[in-house]
Amino acid sequence: MNIQAPLPLLAGLSPEQFMRRYWQKKPLLVRQALPGIKPPATRAELARMAASEDVESRLASSFDGRWALYPGPVAKLPPFSKPGWTLLIQGLEQHLPAAADLLNQFRFVPEARLDDLMISYATDGGGVGPHFDSYDVFLIQVQGQRRWRIGRQPGAELRDDVPLKIIKNFEYEEEFVLDAGDMLYLPPGWAHDGVAVGECMTCSVGFRTPWRAELAKDLLSRLMDDEDQGYVNKMYADPKQQATATPGLVPEQLIEFARDAAERALREPRALERALGEALTEPKPRVWFEAGAEFAPDQGVSLDRRSRMMYDKFHVFINGESFRAAGRDATLMRALADSKVLTRKQVSQLSEGARDLLAQWVEDGWVQQEVQQEVEQG
Repeated sequence: MNIQAPLPLLAGLSPEQFMRRYWQKKPLLVRQALPGIKPPATRAELARMAASEDVESRLASSFDGRWALYPGPVAKLPPFSKPGWTLLIQGLEQHLPAAADLLNQFRFVPEARLDDLMISYATDGGGVGPHFDSYDVFLIQVQGQRRWRIGRQPGAELRDDVPLKIIKNFEYEEEFVLDAGDMLYLPPGWAHDGVAVGECMTCSVGFRTPWRAELAKDLLSRLMDDEDQGYVNKMYADPKQQATATPGLVPEQLIEFARDAAERALREPRALERALGEALTEPKPRVWFEAGAEFAPDQGVSLDRRSRMMYDKFHVFINGESFRAAGRDATLMRALADSKVLTRKQVSQLSEGARDLLAQWVEDGWVQQEVQQEVEQG
């Protein structure tokens, strides 16, 4: 992607300009960001997905002013003619190629920050109430109309009598009705309330915003579980421990042993970078892969839409695993992570070891063979 080229998606701004002027700063309304857009699924297809245990879904309703929230799988939806309910399906890109294609248009943001594409199907008056998100969001109208009211609300208070996180003192500053193809970007913390005007579908691009404590917990757990650490694991021993009259006191020697264990893990060269890359590419619990065919070295490849692949200066990460890479292999693997494809010419340029690794990814279903006619790159 040329990050300096203007995009209709961003109201004629380039990705570079958008990130500098709007990202995490202020909202942006884009009329006809995606003209002619079609919903990635029909309502019947969404209903079938909602009933599956392999799909993360929720049903929200506000019948007669009473809010209710039902976690999926949702075996039976209310009648489509009944107003006031919303079906939410997360991770749509894992199940539908059209949804993956839509999410890919936002890869001017690092893959490490992109989370998933959610779709909201709503009957007339449906919504989830005024709320705010702790992450950036692009709200894309893909069918029908939705009225959005937005505002900065630093003193927001949540209702304690409903199962959704609804703001009870919501005050909006601006109001928009979005038609199919329109898009609204909101930075974190902006209160918003979207209500369907007739039957509608809205897709939202969400982003990962890990809390510091949660990230530290995950990384430390990975570091301490790493069997390939460069230092020798050691069991605590205290042959010089003397009898004590204060058995409840934690021995200072044990405290120092624990501190040394954590510090050694963090001092291990590139251990933290490796743990972070593995954490960022770890598949979600509901993600699964189908075994692929035998690898054909004379064909190009593409990442499966469910795969997460990233890299740093020393590693390539895919689906929670890390690999060391250097030279041409590193260049080509990084190209796969960035563009999600390698041509047959690029595959032929990989070393034997890298092709063996690619073959394993194909067998695991992480990477798909490109059997169609290719346009060679580079």
